[in-house]
Amino acid sequence: MNRYWQSFSKGLIRENPTFRLVLGTCPTLAVTTAALNGLGMGAAATFVLVCSNIVISLLRKLIPNSVHLPAYIVVIAGFTTIVQMLVKAYLPAIDTALGIYLPLIVVNCIILGRAEAFAGKNSVGLSALDGLGMGCGFTGALVLMGAIRELLGKGTLFGWPEGGMIPAIGVFALPAGGFFVFGVLVWLTDRLSVRLQGRNTREELSSEVCAACALAGSCHGGACLKKEGGDAS
Repeated sequence: MNRYWQSFSKGLIRENPTFRLVLGTCPTLAVTTAALNGLGMGAAATFVLVCSNIVISLLRKLIPNSVHLPAYIVVIAGFTTIVQMLVKAYLPAIDTALGIYLPLIVVNCIILGRAEAFAGKNSVGLSALDGLGMGCGFTGALVLMGAIRELLGKGTLFGWPEGGMIPAIGVFALPAGGFFVFGVLVWLTDRLSVRLQGRNTREELSSEVCAACALAGSCHGGACLKKEGGDAS
């Protein structure tokens, strides 16, 4: 179960595709002028990520190594076309807002990168969770950026209220504001990831110390952790 959780959770913060791996930057900066646009783009990319990861994982032993990249692109292009048709049919406003960036999901580095690095080498279940985690991380990043830029640049949040809740600072609705918000969020995510990684390292050390101790069952790790300079709580 831990392996499945790791496959899903790594894309949320530790390997967030937008703020940590810095992939998919073009759509990130282009569509995040509003939170709703970010949500639409993220949901579409997540659908393509999960579905393409599942199919590529299923076919990983059948696709020859010499043509695996073209095969991955064909699979991704198929699901991107499905998303584009659905959005055009049922969400025309989102289709207009996303513009060319919706069909360009097919060349999104995040999707092809996960297909190459993970789905082509792992089981269907792990590949699906990897795609879902990366998609959620990408969606969260887009919504967060879009919310900040929309709130500061237009005074609204998800289009509400119409008159604006705070005075607008127009630069945040422009590309310069997008780069500024992106840079700040990259820095904050990096700091948060370092903190989480440090905590996980201490937990792993604690587990190793307790596993080697004959009294671990009776002291619940307290004595050994104090000797190692750890936290017994």
